[in-house]
Amino acid sequence: MLDGHLLVDAHLHPVRLPTLKPAWRQWAREFGDQAAIESVYDADGTVVPERFDAYLAAEGVDVALVLAEYSPKVTGIQPIEDLLPLAAFNRDRIRLIANVNPHLHYPVDEEAARQLGLGAVALKIHPVHAGVAANDRSLYPAYEVCQAAGVPLVVHCGTSTFPGSSNGFADPVLLDDVLRDFRRLDVVLAHGGRGWWYDAAAFMALSSQRVWIELSGLPPSRLREYYARHSWARLTRRMIFGTDWPGVPGIAGNARAVAALCPDEATAALVLGGNACRVYNLKADLPDGTALDQGRRAAVGRGQAAAVRAGGTGRHRLPGAGARCRPGGRMVAGQ
Repeated sequence: MLDGHLLVDAHLHPVRLPTLKPAWRQWAREFGDQAAIESVYDADGTVVPERFDAYLAAEGVDVALVLAEYSPKVTGIQPIEDLLPLAAFNRDRIRLIANVNPHLHYPVDEEAARQLGLGAVALKIHPVHAGVAANDRSLYPAYEVCQAAGVPLVVHCGTSTFPGSSNGFADPVLLDDVLRDFRRLDVVLAHGGRGWWYDAAAFMALSSQRVWIELSGLPPSRLREYYARHSWARLTRRMIFGTDWPGVPGIAGNARAVAALCPDEATAALVLGGNACRVYNLKADLPDGTALDQGRRAAVGRGQAAAVRAGGTGRHRLPGAGARCRPGGRMVAGQ
């Protein structure tokens, strides 16, 4: 908990350093808290599970979603197997996000199912680092796996400065086909259109109840500027907190800065944890032990329920301030 709020960081990269290319390490040194980074790694460049869990707890993080990545052309390969010890140490706090690259994985649906079977709560694709458009039909079998399992698709939607990146593939308009063809699939726009797609990302999130803005890699001080052409009160209710750790000075500091931008406590509760619990199928408990029904969406803010319009039905509920997130949404084969 952070200042009474449930806190879910939906985007972290606690990867093994030997798997990385030099540009990634330089990025972490330039934007991250070097002392904090060094505190969780051992001498071989591997994250120590108990140290990482303690760091997350100290930052107020209730649930951390950690990402695998298979991008040999750009950052290297950080296989999901490297993350399993972190999740095994504290399954209540640390959860996995899978990744497929159609240039490496075939069939992609089998690889997606394999990683979901290891406990992943979402599948990420990285068009910019993989060098493939999000609407490429080679990815469709993986999307079908996600839709059938009821897990969200996370898509890197923003520029990347790492050598070898193909930034043209970050355009969120490429997801229009995916949203049309997979009508029960939630899509999370990681980095929220960073670069020159903020308006497109915001428009998609405001026009579809299945699209979400994920804030990783975006400085809170500039969020209002990035989305100035859109209703801030409406758009914040479509946001999910994430940091892109370790490329951030601190998780708690970022979360507090984002919360301060929210129009009210109920919205802050959604952004910091409530929306993530709903989208990533995480159950939540209130401090008194009362379980919130995953099938109903509402924002629970500091003991007061605030209605949230969603999908035109208003029948879902979301956890808010004072809630605790834990795994246990829809099960997938092999989990």
